[in-house]
Amino acid sequence: MRPIRLLALAFAAAPLALPAQDAPNAGARRDTARANPIQEGLPLKPERTIRFTTDVGSWLSLDVSPDGQTIVFDHLGDLFTIPITGGKATPLTRGMAMDAQPRFSPDGKRIAFVSDRGGAANLWILSLDKKDTVQLTRERTQSFDSPEWTPDGKYILGSRGNNLMMYHVEGGSGVQIGAPPPNAPAAVAGRGNAVTNPRFIGAAFGKDSRYLWVSRRNTNSQWEYNDPFLNGYDIQVYDRETGTFSLRATRFGSAFRPTLSPDGKWLVYGTRQDQQTGLRLRDLESG
Repeated sequence: MRPIRLLALAFAAAPLALPAQDAPNAGARRDTARANPIQEGLPLKPERTIRFTTDVGSWLSLDVSPDGQTIVFDHLGDLFTIPITGGKATPLTRGMAMDAQPRFSPDGKRIAFVSDRGGAANLWILSLDKKDTVQLTRERTQSFDSPEWTPDGKYILGSRGNNLMMYHVEGGSGVQIGAPPPNAPAAVAGRGNAVTNPRFIGAAFGKDSRYLWVSRRNTNSQWEYNDPFLNGYDIQVYDRETGTFSLRATRFGSAFRPTLSPDGKWLVYGTRQDQQTGLRLRDLESG
């Protein structure tokens, strides 16, 4: 299979009214005492160092700053920034930890990302001036993916296991988004069979912050990624006022990591069909 690079962009959205959750507390751990904030905290020590220069990357995750001037991306476990016009990349993190999936805050001053520098893949926040590094979550047996800021910059969403969680940037235990009622199977709109074990990958806000766009598993199978006969995931919209999901038909293959254009007219998402991965662009007005 020929390699295909998948790029996803995110932009700031309108202010968001948020549900009540645990009050912020001291749960977020700051690592401001380090002399060099880009050094990692893992106890592992490298035995060799390999230095090289490259202008090519694959399997990257990236984001564009709200002012459209800077790209932040991950490469081989470190985070870098680069002008959107091109040039030399500047490292934000270095070391043995695996840092990935960076996302700009709405004000463009911070980066949310996933890192195992604390021993497990958790959500972290790094200020672009490198003066403040915050460990937002402290899971030991669960892993996080697909961090995303709320449009007001006060909360960060992330996929933890099968659940979509939201955390205040100052800490707290977080809340589960779209949690089904107790003892009730989670039915997926548009499907004949209830999905008893849904999973969320990625979240995004559009022009109307009432609606949260997510990729939600539409089958109980654990092997949908490599099975072309199982669609795997659909793009769904979560209405934060009613607490309900609605299906956005994707026609072909699986659908994951939705992103909305700033004007709310376009949806772009990753898709996998016949063992090939790529991007699909949808006009939300015409379908």
